[in-house]
Amino acid sequence: MNSIKDIKILRGRGARQNIDHRFTQRSLVTDPAEAETAPHPDTQITPIRARSIITRNRSPDVGFDLSVNPYQGCEHGCVYCFARPTHAYHDLSPGLDFETRILAKTNAVELLRKELSAPSYRCKPIAIGVNTDAYQPAERRLEITRGLLEACLEFRQPVVLITKSSLILRDLELLGDLAALGLVRTSVSVTTLDAELKRRLEPRTAGPAARLNVIAKLAGAGVPVSAMVAPVIPRINDHEIEHILQAVAERGARSASYVLLRLPWEVEPLFRDWLAAHYSDRADAVMRAVASCRGGKAYDSTFHKRMRGEGLIADMIARRFRLARRRHGLDGDSPALRTDLFRRAADRQLALL
Repeated sequence: MNSIKDIKILRGRGARQNIDHRFTQRSLVTDPAEAETAPHPDTQITPIRARSIITRNRSPDVGFDLSVNPYQGCEHGCVYCFARPTHAYHDLSPGLDFETRILAKTNAVELLRKELSAPSYRCKPIAIGVNTDAYQPAERRLEITRGLLEACLEFRQPVVLITKSSLILRDLELLGDLAALGLVRTSVSVTTLDAELKRRLEPRTAGPAARLNVIAKLAGAGVPVSAMVAPVIPRINDHEIEHILQAVAERGARSASYVLLRLPWEVEPLFRDWLAAHYSDRADAVMRAVASCRGGKAYDSTFHKRMRGEGLIADMIARRFRLARRRHGLDGDSPALRTDLFRRAADRQLALL
């Protein structure tokens, strides 16, 4: 992979440039002098026609079997995003391309209706926005996620939403209708309460105060909401665990979980560069702490280890989180979603006869 040293920090972007990916046939070579004078990269939204929309999950340490991702790539620009490497499948860089070249599945709602109507479909909760945020900025105009939720309400399909965006409040009435039927759970990712760290780490996401407001508004509307502290990064935000859990509990979150920093494939060099650019005074110490949680490596993808890590630091984080979660009443189970209300289009038509 090409060097990303000495490249300027781009305001509003997590990565500082594109880097080669593992399928690259030609190497990306960037002249630092050219990078300093290059125009700020704009976001490009490319409509695509997907062939299918429901993804089946076979990972044993993920709490859902089915998911829908209306977008590929994410303008939020979180430098640590574990989904960055998926852009390589489109011959795009996990660096700046991931946050500036967004693929929007404009036929997602049509496909969801078709797949839910298939006789072979068996109703299970569907997680929306797992790889990339379903409420990223493009959603404000395209409303793909809103269309998916409207279809879920029509089919009585249970759904789980995960977001860092306050745009979810646009659909509060719709979520309230789903919640009244026991068909929705939401999770808001709260990585930090430090607005400056948020700006560096997750440049185009909602700020800490806005995310806490989202939790309060969802809870106030009767929509089950949990908080996710993700990722926990040793020596960057791990000291905030107790404060974050207190804040989300006060706003009405019902439960909380966390994920330790994950650095698969191209995410590792991007994160190392981010550390060097923003926290050069502790970059080596952070990576040593991360490695201590990953068997001496930057990342271990082993199921049941990848989310939590192992070793002294990982165990301390787990214990602190467990104690704080219990102290603030966030250790209950998330409410089960109903599947018995599911109805296909054909079922509804027969009911009218």
